[in-house]
Amino acid sequence: MQRVIISLLLVAVSNMLADDGALLFNGNCVTCHHINKSISAPSIKVVKERYLSAFSEKKEFVKYMSLFVIQPDENISIMRDKIQEYEIMPILGYEESVAEEIASYIFETHF
Repeated sequence: MQRVIISLLLVAVSNMLADDGALLFNGNCVTCHHINKSISAPSIKVVKERYLSAFSEKKEFVKYMSLFVIQPDENISIMRDKIQEYEIMPILGYEESVAEEIASYIFETHF
């Protein structure tokens, strides 16, 4: 129930603000994926580097990252070594459009 409420709130806020990706990323993802430190999950720099090495085109990067964020699955992960180190990320209940906005922001941002 709490995840549903959080997801609905994120969607509502993202529709009201111009910089949706930054808001969504900084309000959620940095809790585990810090910019420069890998603590409870790999840093976002490590994640971005791995995804860019596999998907240099934005469309594919966003598609694949969004798919994983919506339904984390070790079988489709390109970061199995990090899953072994930190465990798989939980299902967060994001709508596809929210996951795509976050992935697009990650692709476009120089951390």
